[in-house]
Amino acid sequence: MSQPAAAPRLTRADGTPLRILVVDDEASLTDLLSMALRYEGWDVKSANGGQDALTTAREFKPDAMVLDVMMPDLDGLQVLSRLRQNNDDTPVLFLTAKDSVEDRVTGLTAGGDDYVTKPFSLEEVVARLRGLIRRSQISISEAGDSRIVVGDLVLDEESYEVHRAGRPIELTATEFELLRFLMRNPRRVLSKAQILDRVWSYDFGGKSSVVEIYISYLRKKIDAGETPMIHTVRGVGYVIKPTS
Repeated sequence: MSQPAAAPRLTRADGTPLRILVVDDEASLTDLLSMALRYEGWDVKSANGGQDALTTAREFKPDAMVLDVMMPDLDGLQVLSRLRQNNDDTPVLFLTAKDSVEDRVTGLTAGGDDYVTKPFSLEEVVARLRGLIRRSQISISEAGDSRIVVGDLVLDEESYEVHRAGRPIELTATEFELLRFLMRNPRRVLSKAQILDRVWSYDFGGKSSVVEIYISYLRKKIDAGETPMIHTVRGVGYVIKPTS
């Protein structure tokens, strides 16, 4: 196995490192994979079994997972099943010594997003993981890319243009800042206090009604005639999520 070549760095939309969880009961393999993924500039944590993976995933909230199929306590398929039952749609790259067509089909049918067999090259794992992340609904940014993408919604921080499914959307300066804050934190519920602090700096005296008003403005423009992306979590705040 050789060190992967450098490639354009992928980060979260807010510029922070992508979070990757590596799950395998072989410590030496986990260490090697973790080293290669950290070389990409990503924040990497590891788990040595199925139960450990579920606990770590719940606490770490990874953007993607490399998951071994054959483990002594819970196997990778069982781990994935429990994640999906809990509405956790983290992209999963299966890693296993099982290389038959039936095994690959089983893993992908169970909800896995890609499949790599052992022995493997680090270059292949990294390349497949990068491709998986790009294809997923994770809000990411590439070096030199001014766009924030969540599902079919695209916001360009340089041109101040916004499109949904190719449809241009005209926003005021305040609406743009509010949408940017939401899109930099996809799937994360943001409280009214957090939004007031970030978008208005409490210029409105902390009146949360202004947040409700501007959220309604955004919904009319972003979600009009489309499947809603902006959701209210009653008593907590607001969240933006891709529709698929």
